[in-house]
Amino acid sequence: MLQIKKISFSYNAKKDIKQVNFTIPEGKNLAIIGESGCGKSTLLKLIYGLYDLDEGQIFWKNQEVLGPKYNLIPGMPYMKYLAQDFDLMPFITVAENVGKYLSNFYPEQKKQRITELLTIVEMTEFADIKAKYLSGGQMQRVALARVLALEPEVLLLDEPFSHIDNFRKNSLRRKLFSYLKSKNITTLVATHDSTDVLSFADDVIVMQNGKTVAQNSTKELFQNPNTKYIASLFGDVNEIPGHYFNQIETLLLYPHQLKIIQESNLKVTVTNTFFKGNFYLIEATFPGGILYFENEIFIQPEKVVCLTKK
Repeated sequence: MLQIKKISFSYNAKKDIKQVNFTIPEGKNLAIIGESGCGKSTLLKLIYGLYDLDEGQIFWKNQEVLGPKYNLIPGMPYMKYLAQDFDLMPFITVAENVGKYLSNFYPEQKKQRITELLTIVEMTEFADIKAKYLSGGQMQRVALARVLALEPEVLLLDEPFSHIDNFRKNSLRRKLFSYLKSKNITTLVATHDSTDVLSFADDVIVMQNGKTVAQNSTKELFQNPNTKYIASLFGDVNEIPGHYFNQIETLLLYPHQLKIIQESNLKVTVTNTFFKGNFYLIEATFPGGILYFENEIFIQPEKVVCLTKK
């Protein structure tokens, strides 16, 4: 179990991480989400032991994670951390980069391991290409393979798919997270992409201004967000006064949770229609501002329609 016990940290006078406290069972996948600058990356670096804590403690299986004051080489040997810069060796091949830290004592096993990892990240055809000739997305995939090479107990990933083409992301996510589950590797993923979260994370922590403002299962946080900030991390969200639905409290509704009906209290005027493949995203105005809803067919601008909750 990974235990984060009321940790705080500051680069300067201002606290960047404030009393963060949570635990992760072994083998679980935890996503850390939040706006840019909220402390996601800093939290991963603290867990890895790159900085010394101002307050609190971090433990993995009852062993305390300590920072540079206590370790000549920062970082814990049973963890691997993939930063947003990939730190590949540019003048050696992809295969050599992946196998950099693997023993040469058993060359056949090393070769098989490299092939296995390159298959996971879909880079087998580039095995003999020097890293300097790769695109940013290809470098990121090689960096992913390299941090897996020695099979860590804890894997810390900072925006692990940020440079990868959209058409390849889904396949790569499925292969990577399936592999991590099969090996019982405890994984923390700092991300701004809700797709990294919804399908693969067991639990989610939401950060804002260096604090954790929510922690729950992915499904619960998505379906029942407490604030607009939390809901907005999963995509477009509408904040609609409750009186439009004969309720007291303001409602937070995603575009897919609204539908057109013949008559209702919520009358909106369409301003834009965006084609999204199997549906249209409709932008509309109402007395409370701008909202978005989904519809199966195109709607002309300036048309007035009535909406209700699905």
